[in-house]
Amino acid sequence: MKNILSMSLFLAALPLAGAAYAEDSGAALAKVVEQAVVPLMKEHNIPGMAVAVTIDGERHFFNFGLASKESGQKVSEKTIFEIGSISKTFSATVAAYAQVQGKLSFDDKASQSMPSLKGSSFDRISLLELGTYTAGGLPLQFPDEVGNEKEMINYFSNWRLDFDPGTHRRYSNPSIGLFGHLAAQSLGKPMKELLQKEIFPAFGLSHTYVTVPKSEMSHYAYGYNKKNKPVRVTPGMLDIEAYGVKTTSADLIRFVEANIDSSELPDPIKRAVDLTQTGYYRVNGMTQGLGWEIYPYPADMDVLLAGNSQDMALKPHRVEKLEPPLPPQSDVLINKTGSTGGFGAYAAFVPAKRIGIVMLANTPYPNTERVRAAYSILRSLDESH
Repeated sequence: MKNILSMSLFLAALPLAGAAYAEDSGAALAKVVEQAVVPLMKEHNIPGMAVAVTIDGERHFFNFGLASKESGQKVSEKTIFEIGSISKTFSATVAAYAQVQGKLSFDDKASQSMPSLKGSSFDRISLLELGTYTAGGLPLQFPDEVGNEKEMINYFSNWRLDFDPGTHRRYSNPSIGLFGHLAAQSLGKPMKELLQKEIFPAFGLSHTYVTVPKSEMSHYAYGYNKKNKPVRVTPGMLDIEAYGVKTTSADLIRFVEANIDSSELPDPIKRAVDLTQTGYYRVNGMTQGLGWEIYPYPADMDVLLAGNSQDMALKPHRVEKLEPPLPPQSDVLINKTGSTGGFGAYAAFVPAKRIGIVMLANTPYPNTERVRAAYSILRSLDESH
């Protein structure tokens, strides 16, 4: 009878022990995140930051500071941030979705998709080269005078190659922006409509927007520029395709989870996700996917920092084309940075470990600092589960 009673008491205590373990684990994770984020915010004068991590499909949220210094509104997982160039991963998904449905081929020349460019350099540039920044040297941004589609076509028609297509990578909004634009055109709908009515819902993203609706404006953070002035992104040519998405940490971590494990997605979207994580070119230790950038895991910190550096963003680099393309790998770290004039974002995940992180801030602090902080958190997640 004594043994039975002792066993009953032991079994009754198990849920309490499990709860205590979960509480201790959560406290430990919070400490790891705080140790990485709080000094970063102080050093770079970041008003607010939302961090979300996923571990085996379980999400954890950590919120710091203010969404608006003027109103005093605090950051939460419902706060909407501009994610800048992480938007490119959504445009890449649209393009991959178009290929999966046979609406285009990445091997097509750009001028096949846009006949107004026939007779220009775009007779030699493939859609894949546009999507991987290997189109021959397109610049980081459009000139200021390009403000509508007619001026864009005129600019592209007169632009001349700096390199043979497929030989150098030069990070470029016009390049991947045109890639997304032509993909949306092949699907017969504007990019904004495709994202908001098809792509975002397919990933279960209910608070992700191209244009933040009036009903959600109270959740839209203000960004702060180098002069510490409150700002939000202004429209630009191919902005939706290149840097126009706004979202919450809760939605973006869901998107990361779907990229870690796409098995629950509708089949065309699942196949599109696989194409975005396929490796097409290798450059200085980084493998270029569509939108996403890929590194061996565990990552060499010097290589990871170099791949997310100003040098990589602003200068051309010779590439090695992967033939055939490298299918999606699991023992890799996949990441993307993004910035606008007032915001800085980062997303990274390791499929084999089923871990991921997003960091959303309302100041565009250095990419390398985001990478260091996020990687320290990811390594802690890896070691603890």
